[in-house]
Amino acid sequence: MAGLDHIAAVRKYVTKVDEVALAGMAKNYALVLSKADTQLVAASDNDELQRVVDNFLKKKLGRKEANDVLFAACKAVGEKMKADRSKSRLAFYYILAEQYGALKMWHPKA
Repeated sequence: MAGLDHIAAVRKYVTKVDEVALAGMAKNYALVLSKADTQLVAASDNDELQRVVDNFLKKKLGRKEANDVLFAACKAVGEKMKADRSKSRLAFYYILAEQYGALKMWHPKA
């Protein structure tokens, strides 16, 4: 299962956390999460949000929507998390994945 700190970070914004998916995401992004400069998302930095669009939404989730639509989704997550000065990358990605119905991709294959 995902670490308690990851669950707590996501639970601030999501009513029911898919702990299996969150654990899969934490494992998938372990290297990114282990570095202080990449474990957080700077939601006020447009370049950072564009990297989330390009590397997570388009490459990882395979989203095909227009760039401005995906960028707006990132901005909305940033707004949802605005109370947190330090926005957990894992929580940010989890919220986006949930929004796009993609959490199952981190479930083990049966």
